[in-house]
Amino acid sequence: MSGGRPRTAIGTYGTVSVRCHGRSYIATTRFRDLDGRLRSVAACAASRSAAQARLKARLASRSGYGSGGVLSLASPFGDLVELWLADLDLQELSEGTKKNYRQDLRRQILPAFRHYSLGEVTTGRAEWFLKSEARVSYSRAKHSRTMLNLLFAFALRPDAIPRNPVEGTSPLEKPKNVPHALTLTQIAAIRQAASSWRTGPDVKGPKPDGQVRDILEVLLGTALRIGEALALRPCDVLDLPHGMELQVRGTVVLRTGHGAVRQDHPKTEHSVRRIAVPEFAAEVLRARLLLRNQTDPPRTIFSNKSGDPLSPYSVRRTFREFLLLAGLEDTGITLRWYRRTGATVIARGASTDAAALFLGHGSTAITEGHYIEPDRTVDHRPAFLLERTLRRDASDNALLRAPYSTTEEQALAELDGPEDIGS
Repeated sequence: MSGGRPRTAIGTYGTVSVRCHGRSYIATTRFRDLDGRLRSVAACAASRSAAQARLKARLASRSGYGSGGVLSLASPFGDLVELWLADLDLQELSEGTKKNYRQDLRRQILPAFRHYSLGEVTTGRAEWFLKSEARVSYSRAKHSRTMLNLLFAFALRPDAIPRNPVEGTSPLEKPKNVPHALTLTQIAAIRQAASSWRTGPDVKGPKPDGQVRDILEVLLGTALRIGEALALRPCDVLDLPHGMELQVRGTVVLRTGHGAVRQDHPKTEHSVRRIAVPEFAAEVLRARLLLRNQTDPPRTIFSNKSGDPLSPYSVRRTFREFLLLAGLEDTGITLRWYRRTGATVIARGASTDAAALFLGHGSTAITEGHYIEPDRTVDHRPAFLLERTLRRDASDNALLRAPYSTTEEQALAELDGPEDIGS
């Protein structure tokens, strides 16, 4: 049916009429409530303008005024951000995740949309923004897209916007990710540099305590994330007759005002695991445990002079000095290459599923969680493969020597995926 008066939108009111009633004036209108029904609202005052002002004040305080909530299409983008941040504080997320969200908002999102209202953030403007982010990096564009989706999904709940403008934007084109593992030559060079760093007779200041050198051996033998390695405590190390095992139950994170602190859970739920340790890494951990004060069990194995966990930043800084000493500063090697090396050895020697379980990824979690009774035994095959390939003496280069095939690149790229961002 065409024609007729347009329907009053929910949270709004129709024409205001004012009539004289004795010495007073009564202003009336009809307001459409959240249940969709029109109801009469009135206000009385001594003058026409005062009656209108009092009526509008009553309407503004009425439940549902402004399209059902505190946000509307005319609301500034900054209002949405403030409300979303308040909601973020109530969510059960790690402090590290919340910190990353806040940083992304402050650095990327707010500068681009601060001066828009919600209704002015169209699909075209979101598309332009994401393409400009992609020119910087794929990772940055992906994070920005995630943040915008979270914000506008939040704005949909009170009906502040009719649709999420990000939904119609173009898919982000992910660049090809070729995994890189360390060669035995590179491993030997870094080991030599780590052993000789700041040990000469002309070196001033305190001698290095060897912690970063030993951390590298643990990373090489366990493929742990750096935060997981730094969070290891004596109670997490089980030296059994058939070999050493580690219980991965925490990670080290950086918190504003506190520095490096141990978090009682690792990066993801799949990261809680128990793994076997090759002998070359087990020897390092045994030596470190002998140096510790046994009356302080909660203290992490790798710690500073104050007894706090080592910072991942300080470990990375020292590692870069090792690379410089080894002549590998321009190779792009980072601590993540140790994790990729472990993934490569185990995937080629056993399977990608075995590598995923060892690294703490969730690729087999659905099958195990819903269809198979959990297997509590620890698989010692990965430790055997890592020991045979990466030990200091008589190492076997067979699993690392061959170039990556296309299938291997794809499989290892999956292992080196989103769960390792920031590790």
